[in-house]
Amino acid sequence: MGFQEASAQAVAKLSVDTIALGDQTTLSIQRAHVYPSTDQLSQDGILALTQEFDTAKHTQYTVLTSFEPGAHVIRLSEDDSLVLTVTDVDIDTTKAEIRDIAPIEKVPYTFWEIFRWVLLGMAIVVLALAGWWLWWKWRSGRVKEWFSDTPTDTRTPEERALDRLEKLREEHLWQGGKTKEYHTELTEAVRVFIEEATGIHATEMTSDETMESIENLALNIDKTLLRDIFTTADLVKFAKNNPLPHEHDRSMSEAVAFVKQLWQAVKPQESSAENGKEAGDA
Repeated sequence: MGFQEASAQAVAKLSVDTIALGDQTTLSIQRAHVYPSTDQLSQDGILALTQEFDTAKHTQYTVLTSFEPGAHVIRLSEDDSLVLTVTDVDIDTTKAEIRDIAPIEKVPYTFWEIFRWVLLGMAIVVLALAGWWLWWKWRSGRVKEWFSDTPTDTRTPEERALDRLEKLREEHLWQGGKTKEYHTELTEAVRVFIEEATGIHATEMTSDETMESIENLALNIDKTLLRDIFTTADLVKFAKNNPLPHEHDRSMSEAVAFVKQLWQAVKPQESSAENGKEAGDA
């Protein structure tokens, strides 16, 4: 280990040469030319833990321990060695009582532990019922009404359509040169009314498709009113036609007349169906 190269004044000693199992002792080596490392000192059941060097005293201190009882030789060189004796821990078996490992004991639940789980179960049930109830309300459209700032419109489709047409009349769009906007809004009001009153998706249909659907209803109304409205509007939108003032007013009058006729033709059918249902229930 190079310890043989140390000078004649080199000194190696243990602070304690007998230790109990797992205890520690300190090996000090003074004025050596070459000092052993912890790996070199970890031999024969001995473990070198830490190492420090005092430059003022030219001394290396190494903390040693062992977990094997007996006499352990610390070889510093071929000719030099130290002996560290490690004593075992004596156990008085006459007084020690050896027992089997105790089985795991089940501690009974307290009232508050059981009550906490009951509350958790009740909360889960309440949340599940609340979620189902909200889902059912959402399907029925009630949730949207709760979170909507717009009040529910209780007017009939006829009343909504006539109010919309009257507002359009008061805006004087065609008088201001907005002919296309005027006839577009007018036909849109009529289409929405048809959809609300009959269920025909007029807002998604062409003029011809809407006319065909109205004719299929076989209602006692003047269908030429609607055809005139669509014809004038289509000429304005697609042919860039500029109707005369009386033609603008005529489209408005025809729209009002058509709304009233269609509503009167549809409304009696709904009343009759309700009366028939009531008579059947009776």
